[in-house]
Parts: sequence; C-alpha cells; structure tokens
Amino acid sequence: MIHRPVIASLLLSLGLSTASLAETSNANINVRQISHFKVGSDETTFGSFKFLGGIEFESDNDLVGAISGFRFLEDRTTFLAVADTGYWFKGKLDRGDDGQPKGVSSFQIASILDQNGSPSRDKWQFDAEGLAIKGDRAFVSFERNARIDGYPLDNVLSAPVDVNVPVQIPAYEFRRNGGLEALAVSPSDSPLKGAMVALAERSVDEKGNLFAAIVDGPQAGVFTVKRHSPFDITDADFLPGGDLLVLERRFNIASGVGMRIRRIAGADIIKGALVDGDVLLEAGAGYQIDNMEGMSITKDEKGHINVTLVSDDNHSFLQRNLLLEFRLIEN
Repeated sequence: MIHRPVIASLLLSLGLSTASLAETSNANINVRQISHFKVGSDETTFGSFKFLGGIEFESDNDLVGAISGFRFLEDRTTFLAVADTGYWFKGKLDRGDDGQPKGVSSFQIASILDQNGSPSRDKWQFDAEGLAIKGDRAFVSFERNARIDGYPLDNVLSAPVDVNVPVQIPAYEFRRNGGLEALAVSPSDSPLKGAMVALAERSVDEKGNLFAAIVDGPQAGVFTVKRHSPFDITDADFLPGGDLLVLERRFNIASGVGMRIRRIAGADIIKGALVDGDVLLEAGAGYQIDNMEGMSITKDEKGHINVTLVSDDNHSFLQRNLLLEFRLIEN
C-alpha cells in the first residue's frame, strides 16, 4: 500500500495540488483493555503512582500511530496529539463509570500545515515531537528542523502556523534525531508564571547535560537537565503546583525497552541552572509498556492528579499503541 506522504510527494513532483491532502479524515479505533500494569500481577501501586487502567489501540487506517505528543483538553476527554510523521490526531477518550479508559471515539486525522497552509512534504520538516496547550493556541516542537510553531486551537486541524516562538537553544547544539523532544507550559501561579519550557532528547553540552530552555516570558533562557544514560527524554508536563514531570525511555538489545518518570522542582528551573530530580516510577520488561513518548497531566473532578502516557509504535508490527493512566500518590 502506498502511504499518504508518498502520494503527496508524487503529486508535488507532478506539479499537482495537494489541497485535498490537507483535509480532515476520520478513523475507527479498536481497543483492548489493559487491567494490570505489571504482567501477571494484581499490584496497583508502582513507585509514586497507582495504576488506573489502560488500552491498546489500533486502526485499519494506516496513518494512525507514531504518536509523539499528547495533551488532554479541559474536559479530560477530548485529546489532541501529534505524530512524528507530520499529522494531527484529535479524538475522545471514552471512560467507564469508574473513570478508567475504555475506548476511543470521534478520531480525526489531518496534516500539520506550514505557514502557507500547505501539508507536510518532507518528514524532516514536520518531525513533530512535543505538544503543549497555552491559552488559545496549540504549540508544537519539531525535532530535525528545530522550531516551535503555534496554531489556533479552535481550528487546529485546518489552520496554518500563526506564531513562532524562539527556541533559545542555539541550532548548532542540536544533535541529529536528538533535538527538541518535549514541550510543556507551567502553571500561571508557579515560579515560571505560565512560561513554556522545551527539552532536548539527546542534545548535550560539553559536560553531558541535556539542553533545555524557558522559551518565553521574562525568564527566557537556556538551562540544562542532568542526563542519566541510557534514558532519553521523550515528554514532559507540569504538575499543578509547578514541578515538572519528565518522561524518559531507554532501549537496548540486552534489556529491551524501559520507561521512567522523573520529578524536577519548578523552583529549580531558571536560566543557567542544571536541574535533576527524583525518579517516581520506573518500569521495564514484564510491564505493559512500549516506546512511551507522550504524557498529559490532568486533575479529575475529585482533585486527584492523573498522568496519562501514550506510546509511539513507529508504524511497526513489533510495537503497540498504548494509553496508560496513573494517579499520582502525594505524600
């Protein structure tokens, strides 16, 4: 089967219009429930989290997958996501009476557009990795052509870029396929006062620390994050109190895939600082994980802080699309 990006390239090479490729399409999503995080165990508490439930999902639409950034909107049901293949995904997470994830509905797909309203032509130009919601805009960080673009949230699936945010980190510091990976917006009443933060996946300074930046606001500037090999940053989001949770993953032949979540004090994030934090959760072989790349932190109607994780299947039959949900256990 010829994939949509290939079709787009063929049309462009022939001088034909790609307008139709920018249109929104729908997809049916099939799910399988995940009731236990640790395979073969009834445990529910893992580190600082209680596992609430999850789903494995797939579709007969071959564009579904490769999710690299994920955010719930205010209702905790509607979600927005980006794929590193250059697409928006928008849908609803269906929940049971207990609030656990049960299914996905109203799933829509659209090409991420450039400032001229054109769909993605080359993957390296639209390698979307991070996603954050700030006010009436959705911001996306792109890895290989490092930039942060903003899109109007009310018509994000069909809108061109309408604002660009300076990255702060010098372009020459980004390593190939290890550039901008995570994007998060701090709470307005936190030390960063609503500023947006970007973190690199594997781009490090001369001391081996990961580049990061406060990209807007009066405190804008570069800081670094302590890297603990073999883990790489894949996403981040702020807790309501202002601390930053950082999602990381590892993969090697010997131990396979792994993930962990680190907590960084919000007050430590200032221009020029080197920050680190405690590991709240770590999981590897024997757990229901895959290539975990997206995270969204929300507060439910009872005031509980929930953390939702999603995986990037790389459009590989050897990997899975997962959505896992946890509740933060505060001491």
